[in-house]
Amino acid sequence: MARGKVQMRRIENPVHRQVIFCKRRMGLLKKAKELSVLNMEGLIERYKCNLPEAQVESTEQNIPMVIQQDVLFLRREVDLLQNSLRYMYGEKDINHMNLGELQSLESNLEVWVNNIRSTKMQLMSREIEMLKNKEGILKAANDILQERVLLAINSCIL
Repeated sequence: MARGKVQMRRIENPVHRQVIFCKRRMGLLKKAKELSVLNMEGLIERYKCNLPEAQVESTEQNIPMVIQQDVLFLRREVDLLQNSLRYMYGEKDINHMNLGELQSLESNLEVWVNNIRSTKMQLMSREIEMLKNKEGILKAANDILQERVLLAINSCIL
């Protein structure tokens, strides 16, 4: 049974937020590890299955070179993604970062903070707008109730 689409929203409970953060982080790190453990035999088999029989004999010497290049590219990409995740989650020791890495991390953090503030301001403005609408509705209801009270008082006096 498939799960429905989960709407992304802020989790108010800090403990619950931390638990979900840890689970998501572990999931991302697990995926990164799985990508980094690609074995060469699987890649060779995949290439052999996709090549026609006539080309297999002539290109047999070229396949390992192509596969090695693919594996090297994938390993670099996985390392880059793992380092990015470590930076984002603060797992890499800041004392061992060079100046360029620190500046990059700082600029990324500034962008994230600005995005968070922008989203927060949008949510607050929507909330203010909803509260103003609610205030108008309540004032109208209050006016109606005051008129009814005045009518009731006037009818009791007469």
